[in-house]
Amino acid sequence: MIVGGGVAGLRAALEAARSRRVLLLNKERGNKSNSAYAQGGIAVALGRREDREAHAADTIRTGRGLCRPEAVGILVNEGPGRVRELIRWGVRFDRSGRGFALAHEGAHSRRRILRARGDGIGAELTSTLLGLVQAHPRITVAHGCFTADLLVEQGRCAGVWILERARRRAIAAGAVILATGGVGQVYLRTTNPPVATGDGLAMAYRAGAVLEDLEFVQFHPTALAVPGAPTFLLSEAMRGEGAVLRNAAGEAFMARYDRRRDLAPRDVVARAIWEEMAAAGTDHVQLDVTALPRAWLRERFPLIARTCRRYGVDIATTPIPVAPAAHFMIGGVQTDVWGGTSLPGLYAVGETACTGVHGANRLASNSLLEGVVFGARTGKAAARYARGAGAVSAMSRPPAAGAASPGARRLTEMRADVRRLMWEGVGLVRSADSLARTIKGLRRFDWLHESAWSDREALEGQNLHLVATLIAEAALRRRGSLGSHFRSDCPTKGFGWRRHYSVAASDRTG
Repeated sequence: MIVGGGVAGLRAALEAARSRRVLLLNKERGNKSNSAYAQGGIAVALGRREDREAHAADTIRTGRGLCRPEAVGILVNEGPGRVRELIRWGVRFDRSGRGFALAHEGAHSRRRILRARGDGIGAELTSTLLGLVQAHPRITVAHGCFTADLLVEQGRCAGVWILERARRRAIAAGAVILATGGVGQVYLRTTNPPVATGDGLAMAYRAGAVLEDLEFVQFHPTALAVPGAPTFLLSEAMRGEGAVLRNAAGEAFMARYDRRRDLAPRDVVARAIWEEMAAAGTDHVQLDVTALPRAWLRERFPLIARTCRRYGVDIATTPIPVAPAAHFMIGGVQTDVWGGTSLPGLYAVGETACTGVHGANRLASNSLLEGVVFGARTGKAAARYARGAGAVSAMSRPPAAGAASPGARRLTEMRADVRRLMWEGVGLVRSADSLARTIKGLRRFDWLHESAWSDREALEGQNLHLVATLIAEAALRRRGSLGSHFRSDCPTKGFGWRRHYSVAASDRTG
């Protein structure tokens, strides 16, 4: 059983289906995962061994020394084969002449980003993989199916509880893969779609699995900041093609922060923007692409150009108002390099998982590569486990009743308060005081966990609040600054900075 329908979940399904029957549960109808929204591309070294070594070095350098070398080696060495597989399966990457059109993004030492549809790599990948999944005779896809919790029996994950007509129903499985994506909705400003409420992390935690590196939440430097417009991602590839960040005075400011200027790592660029906004008392800076040809811009960034135009910005003539937004959960459910978690029978992959491949700060466009590489590995490992898992008794259990909803208004107010608290206290810049205030504020909503709710909105709210609390507590534990985690009261790495901080339900209750 696979929970989640992004790139990682779809690729895991295809691999597991080589030997097992697969049920893929997707809480939304249609293509609404974080993967589908991806714009930049997929980073891969298709050339010589030296290219793969350079990709690994860029990943580790950007991860601020916290990457697990084994996971990085798997990513860069197995990546080319997985990308060639995608090409055989029908993914159409953009081409230039006889070769691929390679993009350049922040912290990459060379052009190695494969793109598709200009800025539509996510839609291209997910639509191709979803087509293969839906046509596969051993895969069943259940759209619009909300997974409420994991089913744990005899010390292992034996299936899931789904929400069906305001009641919980158990579905047994030989193995379960969580591929539920990110947690962006925990924050006031996020590039993530509404589905990204941290369900997988919350379910794994409640089931007793270990979570790791939750303090590392990556903020994308450039999201649209126009009143009334969504927090729409503006791809880092724009800066790779020559876009320049300018402050309120029109000055190109990145040279003051990093020698790589606008192509510095995301954590550096995001905090530089934050400082420039604070200094000028503004809520945005400007991303300027007006020096680039209009026709070329529309061809290279068609989705971005259309979206900005819809909200009154012609990118060819007007600098784009941008500000940072929560983008990617670097931490997650602790796994080995085959997706295995601390709970037998439970696997995790993609943004839900923490293999250590990203360290403290993700290298741009490594996430889609992670999805296909570790998706294949996790699908294979889960299928192997399921073959020897034996029978489970979950199908004979009676449905579990749930509590009535706490009410739409109460849930809406709770979500708004949690997102505001997290943005103000556990955002780009944190401190012991801001973290303590946030944790105290979050405790007002502990009532959410006193009931097994019977509706999706309440369950998502419960998941969102739990994940927010775990992130804030993890950020308070790491007394130092590293990558995407920056403490104004501890601006250096601090003692023992190489440690990976983990948490399980038994730690907090015991």
